[in-house]
Amino acid sequence: MNIIDKMVETVSPTSALRRQQSRMKLEMIRSFQNSGYDESGASRSKNSMRGWAARSLSPQEDIDKNLPTLRQRSRSLYMSAPIAASAIKTNRTNIVGQGLRLKSTIDSEFLGMSAEEAAQWQRTAEREFELWADSKFCDSTRTNNFYEIQQTACMSWLMNGDACVLMEYDRQHSFFPYGLRVHLIESDRISTPHSTGNNVNLFATDQNTKNRIFNGVEVDDNGRVVAYHVCSTYPNSNLRAAKKWSRVKAFGEKTGTPNVLMIYETERPEQYRGVPYLAPVIEALKQLTRYSEAEMMAAVINGFFTVFITSENGTTETGFTGVVDDEDRMTNDDSSYELGPGMVNMLQPGEKIEIADAKRPSTNFDAFTTALAKYIGAALEIPVELLTKHFSSSYSASRAALLEAWKAFKMKRSWLAADLCQPVYEIFLTEAIASGRIKAPGFFLDPMIKKAYCGAQWNGPAQGMLDPVKEVSAAEKRINIGISTRQKETIEMTGGDFESNVSQLAREKDLMEKAGLSTTMNSPAEEKTEKENDDEDNEKKQNRKSDGTDNGDGDE
Repeated sequence: MNIIDKMVETVSPTSALRRQQSRMKLEMIRSFQNSGYDESGASRSKNSMRGWAARSLSPQEDIDKNLPTLRQRSRSLYMSAPIAASAIKTNRTNIVGQGLRLKSTIDSEFLGMSAEEAAQWQRTAEREFELWADSKFCDSTRTNNFYEIQQTACMSWLMNGDACVLMEYDRQHSFFPYGLRVHLIESDRISTPHSTGNNVNLFATDQNTKNRIFNGVEVDDNGRVVAYHVCSTYPNSNLRAAKKWSRVKAFGEKTGTPNVLMIYETERPEQYRGVPYLAPVIEALKQLTRYSEAEMMAAVINGFFTVFITSENGTTETGFTGVVDDEDRMTNDDSSYELGPGMVNMLQPGEKIEIADAKRPSTNFDAFTTALAKYIGAALEIPVELLTKHFSSSYSASRAALLEAWKAFKMKRSWLAADLCQPVYEIFLTEAIASGRIKAPGFFLDPMIKKAYCGAQWNGPAQGMLDPVKEVSAAEKRINIGISTRQKETIEMTGGDFESNVSQLAREKDLMEKAGLSTTMNSPAEEKTEKENDDEDNEKKQNRKSDGTDNGDGDE
């Protein structure tokens, strides 16, 4: 206690008590201010943090409000930035490839079916589904089959943030006995009624149901998605077409069957629309594209032997009109100069040339763009080798990059299968059983029986092998010790079907035996890896050098 406090306490004990209480409160406030993240990520006093005024709102305010701009910029990058196009197409090729194929896997134990009966039922279901999926009549627009729809849906999902599929029905035909149709539409058409262009009404209300509408998605008071509002045309289209919105219920009231399939990746709870795949790296991609274009143009100009015309009379006439072809020339004015390969321009009296050396392209161009591609690839979960299609690393590094990329590809494939392929298959199977083309006792009586019949796997392109001999040997060991199966290894290594392979091998064996050809195969122990072959070749070369028989012509 200082002298002033003692004097106050002598004159007025009540005032002294209030002073002491205030002092204690200040000490408590200071102790709270310097605790936890206040000294790190939440600091407002550090120089590095003072200008950082981050502000986060609801998913609708943070995402939906910015979606039109994000979509347009994402599409622009896809159409103009090579790295952006590579990122999206690399995902499309590895997630879907030629299409995710159905492998029926019913629960035969629950259904009381023998292994042979289950296998026969599964083959029947797969044949019927192929009949539907291979035809363009499965598409409402009759432009793609189901596997091509998968590819387009994947591209739309990555480019726009989400893809929307409407489940529709049309009349059956003698050559196409199913009425189910899949209608893939652009995500822009799922929009709030009467919104135009980039104006997104975040808090619209449906006049009939009084439910809230978030960017075309109608949600009830409990946050459940109950309907989607589909515009008859693009909301920001310049075409003079009347814009009308249709309300489509998300699920059938009696069956619970989805009428609309929304394919997107959820980042936050209560998020109803997806974010474009390129959103986190839009700025980096645009800057990289600008830099690449600038270096490219500098290289072109440098290749044209760039010169500047200087005049003693200080003329202000127009200089170079640009690098143009003869048929594109805009003027024949003598004071205008053009650049081109092997071009000679005549100068006016009093004019001379000065050669411009731009020192372009920069020697650091490749190193800088590669470093930035790594930075972009990390955010997109694509190794730089796959992003740039440049493979120069060692076997171990390349395999590690491929394995890391496939973690992301498999995860996205499971999303696409769960959000698109499996629901479509279940709706198809319901129609096939209802029409009598497939027999499934109890399918409509018990949800558990229906689920048992609807079991399926969706197999797409395989990962690929950097060293086939080594990886096949590893697969053989996994099968022998019981941690994998032939079916699983066939799917993961080639994307094929083991049962189909066995049937085909049996036919090939019979055919070769009839032709009198041997069907024996080399033992795996006789096979050598690429590395072992290279080591053996190097050893032979060393032996020839030591013997003095190597003439520099390569292998014997």
